[in-house]
Amino acid sequence: MSDHYKAVRVRISGKVQGVGFRYWTRDEAVRLGLTGWVRNEEDGAVVAVIAGPAAAVTTMIERFRRGPSGASVSGVETEAAPFGENPTDFRITR
Repeated sequence: MSDHYKAVRVRISGKVQGVGFRYWTRDEAVRLGLTGWVRNEEDGAVVAVIAGPAAAVTTMIERFRRGPSGASVSGVETEAAPFGENPTDFRITR
């Protein structure tokens, strides 16, 4: 993979469920040309794997800090993700 390609796993906490966060994430990711997935966690967090050009991944992480209207993000944690973990499109899972 190119040094300009990046894949990260992101955990977003706060008031992020029940506000359309997964749908907003999918729409923003598609706009940025990213692939991956997003899902709700049982503890109230949202987890996503996003992959694509490093600049677009960085932009998406910045957008996660704000979230959609109605969300109140209190934390965004990131870690490197294996490139094979993400699909060739962007999906909402579970």
